[in-house]
Amino acid sequence: MLMKGVTLRGLEVFEALAASGSVAQAADLTGLSQPAVSQQMRNLEAALGAELVDHGRRPMQLTPAGRSFLLRTQSVLGQLRLAQNELTVMDLTHLSTLNLGVIDDFDNDLTPQLVTILAENMTRCRFKLVTAPSHEIAQAMRERKLHIAIAASSGAVLDGVVEYPLVRDPFMLVCARGALAEAGGAEALMRALPMLRYDREQLIGRQIEAHLARQQLEFPERFEIGAHLSLMTLVARGVGWGITTPLGYMRAGRLHDRMEAHPLPVQPFARTISLFAASDWSDRVPRDVARTMRKLVSELVIDPALRQLPWLEGELRVLAGE
Repeated sequence: MLMKGVTLRGLEVFEALAASGSVAQAADLTGLSQPAVSQQMRNLEAALGAELVDHGRRPMQLTPAGRSFLLRTQSVLGQLRLAQNELTVMDLTHLSTLNLGVIDDFDNDLTPQLVTILAENMTRCRFKLVTAPSHEIAQAMRERKLHIAIAASSGAVLDGVVEYPLVRDPFMLVCARGALAEAGGAEALMRALPMLRYDREQLIGRQIEAHLARQQLEFPERFEIGAHLSLMTLVARGVGWGITTPLGYMRAGRLHDRMEAHPLPVQPFARTISLFAASDWSDRVPRDVARTMRKLVSELVIDPALRQLPWLEGELRVLAGE
């Protein structure tokens, strides 16, 4: 039993205040009034017998006790939200077979969670999962080897395939920690060190190269890397700089202590992660899977990314379903 004064609403307010540092922004995030946010924080701190936030600083900052408690709070709320997702997930008991393809950007956390939810809802279904880069997923959809796929959109219309946009995933600059400051800015860094390119056979590589061409930007051809984590490792070691997205950056979590991410000093651009389904499928199934994916991406990828990179607010976001 939670001690008196510790409520789920109080934990949500504390999480929002820790992320924003502002009572006004925490009120916007939670849908409460500013006095109600302040009251929730007073109740929570009184119940715990500890100050979680330094109320005398602007923006507000967490105390040592607050930083420790925040980790537990995020874990508890994350598990509750996932449990809620599982209770409201789709009914797939009528399916006899499902071949699903998922972009490998989600390998770390999201795909296992999605597969667990699907498995629990497909009691009589033969299920096959394929994880691969987006261009391979798209080819498998064209060849009708998959019923449903989650991958980056090329923007092209696939015959016999319906697209459900899920996530806007903006491109950004990544480099070794401290490299940008040492170079004197992003543009100076991009001139001083080589660009670490994605393999152009991959959709993400083609999308980046096309945007650079539109901006009339050219960089020497030295490195073209097919494996995402290998590219991020070279970035972390200071071999060069790269262009990736928050989904790719979060996948390389073990390298974050040696990397940093920044907005691109060029015209912003983004890719769209979508769910694709064969048009002869019942509309309810892909829409239900898309709804579940949006919830999982928000909880497992976007929220943690925004805590690390708050400047992505509004750029990295779930795309509302139709």
